[in-house]
Amino acid sequence: MAKLRAVLIGATGLAGQQFIAALKDHPHIELTGLAASPRSAGKAYAEALRASNGMTAWFVPEALPESIAKMKVVSGEEVQAKDYDIAFSAVESDVAKEVEPRLAKDIPVFSAASAFRYEADVPLLIPPVNAAHAPLVREQQKRRGWKGFIVPIPNCTTTGMAITLAPLAERFGIKSVLMTSLQAMSGAGRSPGVIGLDILDNVIPFIPKEEEKVQVETKKILGSLEGGAIAPHDVRVSCTCTRVAVMEGHTESVFVSLSRKASVQEVVSAMREWRGAEVSRNLPSAPPRWIEVLDDPFRPQPRLDRDTHGGMATTVGRVREDSVLENGFKFLLVSHNTKMGAAKGAILVAELMRAQGLLG
Repeated sequence: MAKLRAVLIGATGLAGQQFIAALKDHPHIELTGLAASPRSAGKAYAEALRASNGMTAWFVPEALPESIAKMKVVSGEEVQAKDYDIAFSAVESDVAKEVEPRLAKDIPVFSAASAFRYEADVPLLIPPVNAAHAPLVREQQKRRGWKGFIVPIPNCTTTGMAITLAPLAERFGIKSVLMTSLQAMSGAGRSPGVIGLDILDNVIPFIPKEEEKVQVETKKILGSLEGGAIAPHDVRVSCTCTRVAVMEGHTESVFVSLSRKASVQEVVSAMREWRGAEVSRNLPSAPPRWIEVLDDPFRPQPRLDRDTHGGMATTVGRVREDSVLENGFKFLLVSHNTKMGAAKGAILVAELMRAQGLLG
């Protein structure tokens, strides 16, 4: 079967670079188009990345594929859906509002932007957690008269927490969640100099709109698809989101109130044994396990654990009872924000919908 021809919108940014690295040698998807801002249009990709000091601003550890380095970049407005089978979007929300619907009229769009996450006919997918929500795109196509559709992935902070809550919700039920995040600098994109100076020897105690995203998205992801709409889960979610001086990998301190009593061992076993939706298990980007629980009390740590299973697994540690919450437990997690939480997570969704036969 021929590979799907994919165009990447927002190719020069940090998230765009992660898409390029993740799609190298992909068995089902070939990156055949790159789009970015008008100032990059007409240049070879490597030239478009070149900073004012002459250095190539390629920020991911994987090597830039030679074929991509030579590929011509076009402006996002020039992209024609007829030339591609699917699109990946790694642009800011305001740009996404314009470019994504234009392409979705004809082809599927998989987005890392927040622009359409909260629309009633748009699923917010993490394949092992809520693959059953994917058919909502048929309702989206019907309502909007599109041949394609838009499927965004969740906020990167939501992703790791939702994955760890899924097995607990399935086995015990969950009533409420409290979370404090210690988020990596890369979650704010690449802003030369400024954020580094702001965050050095510091913790930034506020990330605009982040807490609201986590609170709304978690309920939607853990909800159920009923009658052409997603009924949100009734879990109560409250969080505080902060930025810390870490390059990659979000750390989160999670407190959860279960619906029934359980032991620490039962909670740990629920996470370790959880395999997620069956259709998600053998996707090309799927890890051997979605959650790894560590016994070392000094883990997880972002530097040591963010790249577990290629950055696609959420690592958990310090699982213990909490005496304040009813049937309470607390743990820490590390999730890779620009891999599972962005580019590779969006690619995983495309793989899922191909496996479900929803791309046509």
